[in-house]
Amino acid sequence: MTNFSNRITQLFGIDYPIIQAGMIWASGWRLASAVSNAGGLGLLGSGSMYPDVLREHIQKCRAATDRPFGVNVPLLYPDIDKHIRVIIEEEVKVVFTSAGNPKTWTGILKEKGITVVHVVSSSKFARKAEEAGCDAIVAEGFEAGGHNGREETTTMVLIPAVTEAVKIPVIAAGGIATGRQMLAAMVMGAEGVQVGSRFVASEEASSHIEFKNKVINSQEGDTVLTMKQLTPVRLIKNKFYQQVQEAEQKGATPEELKALLGRARAKKGMFEGDMDEGELEIGQVSSLLDNILPAATIVKNLWSEFSEALENPVKIL
Repeated sequence: MTNFSNRITQLFGIDYPIIQAGMIWASGWRLASAVSNAGGLGLLGSGSMYPDVLREHIQKCRAATDRPFGVNVPLLYPDIDKHIRVIIEEEVKVVFTSAGNPKTWTGILKEKGITVVHVVSSSKFARKAEEAGCDAIVAEGFEAGGHNGREETTTMVLIPAVTEAVKIPVIAAGGIATGRQMLAAMVMGAEGVQVGSRFVASEEASSHIEFKNKVINSQEGDTVLTMKQLTPVRLIKNKFYQQVQEAEQKGATPEELKALLGRARAKKGMFEGDMDEGELEIGQVSSLLDNILPAATIVKNLWSEFSEALENPVKIL
């Protein structure tokens, strides 16, 4: 693998500008440490962890790698102050925040010497993240899985818009699972990529094998952005998705949608393996995936494909 250096590799102290997204019910210490050991940046997905569970994963991740890793904190969940306290007490060096106002916690984290990155879905929010003092931005197109932007701006449009809007480094996310997609994002101005769906289909991901198999068997059009009245989320079509669709078509209120969503619906699907009643969050790029691989192999493949595409950008069939 060739040596590479830019603002993103320097910011995090990593070999390759490849960040593993901190996905709920998938991104535990095994996945994060494996990605970090392979030269990328592994992230723990704190959105599906109680504070004491997060502490355990941070400690286990630190024991499993001597390379940099971080924690992803979705700001829409309860007990965020407790998560932040654990992160500070455990002296985590990198935090990615999402789904909320970056001004709330960025200053506090920066005072503790923590590198802060915020996930955005528009140029407007990219500027707000820069003003809040973030060190970098993840610009996530609506192809992405999980929580998403209401604007439905695609990665192809979002990346050049955001890189034009801010001076801090931009990490591209949404629809990236191959080295050629990585190169395309970086040609448009990104200095790194955040990859989610490809790492869900990894051996180390803590998500259920039934969910992993569902992901690698997905076809084009099998995922849809839904629940825009609450927090938009991209789901694989299943029985639960159909219930959401029917409710929305009948004009369900946000309160009615919350009741339908209930508690632990995502855990039921992605962690416990209920493919009918569970909430199955994944990106559009799942249609390009057809195997479950070790995380280190995914990092290696991404970088070798990127390097090959950089040398020969026109693919000769």
